[in-house]
Amino acid sequence: MIVGLEGVIEHKDPSVVHVNVNGVIYEVFISLQTYGALQKERVKLFTSHIIREDAQLLFGFMEKSEKILFERLIKINGVGPKVAIAICSTFTPSAFASVINNGDINGLKKVPGIGPKNAGRILVELSGFDTILISNDSESTSTAINEATLALESLGFKKEQISKTLSSCSSEDTASLVREALKKLQKI
Repeated sequence: MIVGLEGVIEHKDPSVVHVNVNGVIYEVFISLQTYGALQKERVKLFTSHIIREDAQLLFGFMEKSEKILFERLIKINGVGPKVAIAICSTFTPSAFASVINNGDINGLKKVPGIGPKNAGRILVELSGFDTILISNDSESTSTAINEATLALESLGFKKEQISKTLSSCSSEDTASLVREALKKLQKI
């Protein structure tokens, strides 16, 4: 089972990327989210390897939470890899978690290949899965928030002020969070 690839991009399209791993070139199907995140020539992808009677397919993701979402979706009856990758292309894992949480059938019907019946089945099958998606998606963000909190505390700000300010910040890495929080804290 291939669970990840690291190599050089030989070719990329919005739906597929060819990755050269030490002379072996793999064709990996990707979501639009992953395509947008491919910035460099060298790439590291989390992969889901699907073996069928007539084919072996690799689906690649930049974020582990997107891979978790994809693998959970293909376990649902009536949802194959193409529909799962369409969902991953339409929604980020955190956006999809809010679709699940709100029971948004109309939002799910916007995905190509999903009708009202499939949308309802997906929402029923994934009830409660939104918390798993949010916790996986926020692991790196929570580390950045913890580090930013420590930095702001060392500058003399109170915990209550820091937590209120950081909850309104949109940045994801520690340095950007601290900068954004400092700007907001200076206005208070």
